Formats: sequence, C-alpha cells, structure tokens
Amino acid sequence: MKDAFVARYGGIYEHSPWVAEKIYDVLGEQQVDVGRLAEMMADCVDNASREDQLALICAHPDLAGKAQVAGELTAESTTEQASAGLDQCTSQEFERFQSLNAAYKQKFGFPFVMAVRDSDRSQILQAFGVRLLNDYDAEFEAALQEIHRIASLRLTALQDQP
Repeated sequence: MKDAFVARYGGIYEHSPWVAEKIYDVLGEQQVDVGRLAEMMADCVDNASREDQLALICAHPDLAGKAQVAGELTAESTTEQASAGLDQCTSQEFERFQSLNAAYKQKFGFPFVMAVRDSDRSQILQAFGVRLLNDYDAEFEAALQEIHRIASLRLTALQDQP
C-alpha cells in the first residue's frame, strides 16, 4: 500500500517523494480529504531540516528554462508552465527569463519558485523583479510558501483524476 500511495502522491512535491513517504508513515491506511492531506504534507516540509527544504527548493526547474526547452520537465511542471504561457515565450521574453533566472540563482543559490497557474508571463516577470529585492531568509520562506501552493494545486488536480 505504501508503494501505491507514494506512486500517487510522490510527485506532489517536485522530485521529493520523501514527503509522501513520511505522510504515509503517519497515515497508514487512514483516508483523509485533500485539504487535510495538503496540510499534513506542508507541515512535513515545514518541519523538515533546512537541508531537506533547500533540496526541495532546488528540485524545482527554472521557469521558461533550458529544461523546458529540452523537454525535461516533469509532467506536472510542463502543464503548469504551459498554463502560464511559458511555452510560448517570444525570444525577448525567453532571454528576460534566462537573465532573471541567472540573477536570482546568483543572489539566492536556488531557483525562483512560483505557483504559475493562473498567472501570465508579465505577472511572473513582475514577481521576479519584486522577489529579487528580498533578503535570503525572506526569499527562502517565500519559495517554500510557493511550493506549498503548487502542491495544493497539484493535489486538487489529482483529486479530479480517477
């Protein structure tokens, strides 16, 4: 049963099946609604070591980055980035994303993470500019909050699937 649970929920947090594994260890066979599952997963991440949190942040791809161009994104990330039109960037927008991704990584040491569903390219570029002004601790926390939002959206989408 644990394998089935991790197979279903292991991709909720990008390349971090350890979150689903830990939740299964707490839940076992007990069923909870998607809202409670989202809370439990977020709590698991919030109480993880700083190293595990940083690894989780670093597991996220750049927005409109080289992994997208090469077709190397997870199915979830591909869908999310496409919903924001990041697969349709003009060459100028693509260059802007590359520049901002590099500046962000240079400053913080991890990729810019944003729940891009329900956003467009201009909103994402604007958020990049605002968040580049943050200090490290504020941005680390902002990245985790965005990751929780992504996870919640993924759980909701998964709930709609059989």
